[in-house]
Amino acid sequence: MTIARIYITYKPTVLDPQGNTIREALHHLGFEDVNSVRMGKYLEVELGTDDTSKAHAEVEAMCQQLLANPVIESYRFDLETDR
Repeated sequence: MTIARIYITYKPTVLDPQGNTIREALHHLGFEDVNSVRMGKYLEVELGTDDTSKAHAEVEAMCQQLLANPVIESYRFDLETDR
């Protein structure tokens, strides 16, 4: 079994209104040192394989085809194999 931990965020050139709203809310709460916030998504996907290269290829395809919008979002992932 392999667990894929996938992190998806807007690309730096894309406006992030949710991140800006969170930054402003943090400022109102007194966290004045917060310069920026980027909002994103976190997913955990459990795969029924221990083959790391196969899991990597499958997760890459999932991100490209469904989980992320490669035009406006960046993604990265970590794999943890249960051995």
